[in-house]
Amino acid sequence: MIIVLKPGAPEEERLKIKSLLLREGFQINEIVGVNMTIYGVIGDTSGFDPKRITVNDFVEKVMRVQEPFKRANRMFHPDNSVIDVGGVKIGGKKLAIIAGPCSIETEEQMGAVAQSVKASGATLLRGGAFKPRTSPYSFQGLKEQGLEMLKKAGRENGLPIVTEIMSADKLSRFLEDVDLIQVGARNMQNFELLKELGRTNVPILLKRGLAATIEEWIMSAEYIMAGGNDNVILCERGIRTFETYTRNTLDLSAIPAVKKLSHLPVIVDPSHAAGMWWMVEPLAMAAIAAGADGLMIEVHNDPENAWCDGSQSLKPERFRRLMEEVRGIAQIVGREV
Repeated sequence: MIIVLKPGAPEEERLKIKSLLLREGFQINEIVGVNMTIYGVIGDTSGFDPKRITVNDFVEKVMRVQEPFKRANRMFHPDNSVIDVGGVKIGGKKLAIIAGPCSIETEEQMGAVAQSVKASGATLLRGGAFKPRTSPYSFQGLKEQGLEMLKKAGRENGLPIVTEIMSADKLSRFLEDVDLIQVGARNMQNFELLKELGRTNVPILLKRGLAATIEEWIMSAEYIMAGGNDNVILCERGIRTFETYTRNTLDLSAIPAVKKLSHLPVIVDPSHAAGMWWMVEPLAMAAIAAGADGLMIEVHNDPENAWCDGSQSLKPERFRRLMEEVRGIAQIVGREV
């Protein structure tokens, strides 16, 4: 339920309304704006009579929320959320560009890629230390050793780091070292992991599951937010359809859909969506044109010999070209890089 107060509602009346709601056992998400105050009421309000609120002269209107997600709902938070990741704002006018290799291989590789993507305009450094793979025989990542390499490359180049968490038992280490914790597509509905992340205040990058609907995706964000962590960023990375030409099907329609339903930032990963490097550039530009708040791009200095997903990785020089193209699209849609 949403309660909108009239402009200039006195503090005494606001407290009266809040006290009533709290006595009924509801949680209150309060948004105080320049012109109005909004109360997002969380809980089972089906048996609550809205007239108990509307009788107050300072209540503008009371609305029921039909969607099952509450904290992530745009009705609860009309303005776009802007998430701070190590000083980089995601969700504002400036686009966030996350770049780096799919898998961390060597210290030299990470250092070289970090330096090149920073020079081209990337704002965050990505790299996989713990790798969820379809086959148990595929390379699973360098784990803690790889995390140290990523941490060093990020620190030396002044870039906040992004990497994927696989299980809650690694959370304490991630809280110490990682600026943006990624929840991969396979873990989007790992609800116990999401609950643990909800008890932190570290920013979370939540990727859409392979076959998840938009509502299921936002509901996973709600799991994190229900625990008290509102620092959630959504990532569209392609979904599984009947089409086999590409690795996945990039759902660009999800960007405006999520923007209508939720206040959370949305970034796009065209690398995992396409699975082919030559598709990354046009899909990235289309994502920015559709309203994405940023991109996650795989970049490798030697993709032919990459340990993982070399076929979808851009070489540094192509990433530099992509950044030039993205700047042009961003200017057209009123954003900047």
